[in-house]
Amino acid sequence: MTEQGVRWTAEQVLALAPDDASRKAGGRLGGAGPWSQTGGSASGAVWGLCKGSGRTPYRTVVDLTGPAYKCSCPSRKFPCKHALGLLLLWAAEGVGDPAQAPEWAGEWLEERAAKTAPPVDAKPVDEEAVRKRAERRAARIGAGVVELEQRLADLLRSGLAGQEQAGYGAWEETAARMVDAQAPGLAARVRELGAIPGCGPGWPARMLEEFALLHLLDRAWLGVSGLPERLAATVRTRVGLPPSAEGEAVRDHWLVLAQYDSVSPDGRLTTRRIWLRGLASGRPALVLDFGPPGRAPGLALPVGLVLEAEAHFRPGSAGLRADLGERGAAAVPGDRVPAGVSAQAALEEYGAALREDPWLESWPVVLGPVVPIPGEPGWQLADPEGAAALPVPLAGAGSGSRSGLWRLAALSGGGPVTVFGEVGHRGFTPLTAWQPDTPEPVALV
Repeated sequence: MTEQGVRWTAEQVLALAPDDASRKAGGRLGGAGPWSQTGGSASGAVWGLCKGSGRTPYRTVVDLTGPAYKCSCPSRKFPCKHALGLLLLWAAEGVGDPAQAPEWAGEWLEERAAKTAPPVDAKPVDEEAVRKRAERRAARIGAGVVELEQRLADLLRSGLAGQEQAGYGAWEETAARMVDAQAPGLAARVRELGAIPGCGPGWPARMLEEFALLHLLDRAWLGVSGLPERLAATVRTRVGLPPSAEGEAVRDHWLVLAQYDSVSPDGRLTTRRIWLRGLASGRPALVLDFGPPGRAPGLALPVGLVLEAEAHFRPGSAGLRADLGERGAAAVPGDRVPAGVSAQAALEEYGAALREDPWLESWPVVLGPVVPIPGEPGWQLADPEGAAALPVPLAGAGSGSRSGLWRLAALSGGGPVTVFGEVGHRGFTPLTAWQPDTPEPVALV
């Protein structure tokens, strides 16, 4: 059982913390002192009572197959410090032999099992009503696209020189118009345009690049009925339509390659990106979760864990975007370094993906073995033989963290390492690294 036999590392537990304060507070609760009546089940759950400031201890239970958490404390953070402390205790000392869950923990675990059970047969769908709603939405999006094209044409006619002083307001207004047109994907791209003038030197060229990609998406939508189905599905996804059909379901053991958060330009939304790789299929998967202002996304999967699950891939998005469905046993730490490819092969993979999705900003790749080479104006990741290298951007979107790069250099010590990251038109952004023959990953973000 991972359940109790193969435990996570302390680093993997603390990676679940929603913020630094929770990480520190959870660390203080990772010993046996405040805990009583701890236990665990063979199905992958741990529970315990944690002494707090009041007379009644907090009831804490964690489902390792999620992971998911329940605690009677008033904290609105997920996981709270008590859940983190319980997991640290389990990771360090275990919680004894598998046992029957107490009533308070068993009720929550049964509720979770019921929620994740396959749904019962739904009511018949009114296909005609669905078709009419889709036609009305397509008409609204079409009108929004025409308006957006006019806005881009006006800007190009007047030039970009005044954009640094123009501010964000006009772009936010245009984005709101795209929301009214029921095209949230276009709205998101417009908001990103508004942030470009403040991103440093070279912004006009980058803005023109984004103009061109947005214009391409507009024209693709206006002619979507004549596109090949796979490309048409990508266009619908990029505009912001939900998938019209069920995607492929792949059951595999998925290695968590990376997890990191980003905040929207307006600060209203936190997006968590979790990269997975199927150990049997070799297929990459991107799982997204979202959090409102001031609250971290709920889904957290520590880097280096392997979970058995069914991934449901969405049509479009170059076959990357997936939702996790039914899961098997609790996640366990990976026992091997993922196989890597050369720098040239990474570029070829990215090029192939662009043929399916021209708006794809990056493609997940495991590079290895490669040697990190510091330098100015930027770093590189080079094949050991020096046949090819990928630049690492140090500024702007998709750039590598300088502290993470120095961590990578220290891990390498001048020798080859395996690195997972995202390769795009600006270079390679490293996210996770492994030393040779050491399956424990080192997060770089």
